[in-house]
Amino acid sequence: MGRLFLIHLEGHKYTCKHCNTHLALFDDIISKSFHCRNGKAYLFDNAVNVTVGEKEERMMMTGMHIVVDIFCVGCGSIVGWRYEAAHEKSQKYKVGKYILERFKVLGPDGSSYSPTLDNPQMSGSDADDM
Repeated sequence: MGRLFLIHLEGHKYTCKHCNTHLALFDDIISKSFHCRNGKAYLFDNAVNVTVGEKEERMMMTGMHIVVDIFCVGCGSIVGWRYEAAHEKSQKYKVGKYILERFKVLGPDGSSYSPTLDNPQMSGSDADDM
């Protein structure tokens, strides 16, 4: 399979909750007001140490988007998705940006996120408001 080369991030970072692989910097957060099936999700300008799945159209709260799931290169766990295209003009700002699901990553202080009864289960995933 070959040797795995990981990018090591300096500073406050989000990591995979399964293997602690570095995924994104706190400073790259664009919005914390996104939601997914497991609760909160954050929109990032950049993510590292991820591979992408197949492109697929997905209906979300803000309309139809083309996305690819993103997987941790360290352990293969799905950690979120990347926006490839948005059909609605108002949603184009998301294209090329990454969503990390808080349930699947550890925060900069090593904290995990657990969905509570206050977080409704949603069938789609997207932003509440910006």
